[in-house]
Amino acid sequence: MNGEPEDTLGSVGPRLRALRRERGITLAALAAVTGVSESTLSRLESGRRRVTLELLLPLARTYDVPLDDLVGAPRTGDPRIHLKPIRRFGMVFVPLSRRPGGTQAFKMIIPATPEPLVPTPQTHEGSEWLYVLNGRLRLLVGERDLVLSSGEAAEFDTALPHWLGSADGGAVELLVLFGPQGTRAHLRAGPGRAGAAKQG
Repeated sequence: MNGEPEDTLGSVGPRLRALRRERGITLAALAAVTGVSESTLSRLESGRRRVTLELLLPLARTYDVPLDDLVGAPRTGDPRIHLKPIRRFGMVFVPLSRRPGGTQAFKMIIPATPEPLVPTPQTHEGSEWLYVLNGRLRLLVGERDLVLSSGEAAEFDTALPHWLGSADGGAVELLVLFGPQGTRAHLRAGPGRAGAAKQG
């Protein structure tokens, strides 16, 4: 059914509700602090509202917890990980959502490399949202060459040629949401970061 829980990220809603109740915060108070409407927060907690970075970021700031904690992303090297990582293109993808269709969530780990990788841009249908958890990410989208650091986010149409890699050779950890429909590109990075990572 369109707009039903298959478009949500599994257990994010119950986790958000439990965290709010643990902190003793009402929906009305949370709405006042985050700027997200009370009805949207209620639907998000009940799984009837699609989870997006735009909704999760103010909640993570308000609760003062890492974004990956809100979605239950396992930490790198944690021996208690029970999800099966997927290794593709030299990267590790830990699936966080289990429902077919709708938005798919992954924790993505780009391993450290001794030498810069040669970008190999790809295109496919859909849209992508990403949030840098740790490290410095080099993101190529179309003609744009950006460097995003921890705490920065990007959203773009994957019909545009794009590539993700480490900006400095160090490991990078991301939260990535893949959407089924293309959207207009919205790239956000700190001032002066555009084109900051050029490989010789």
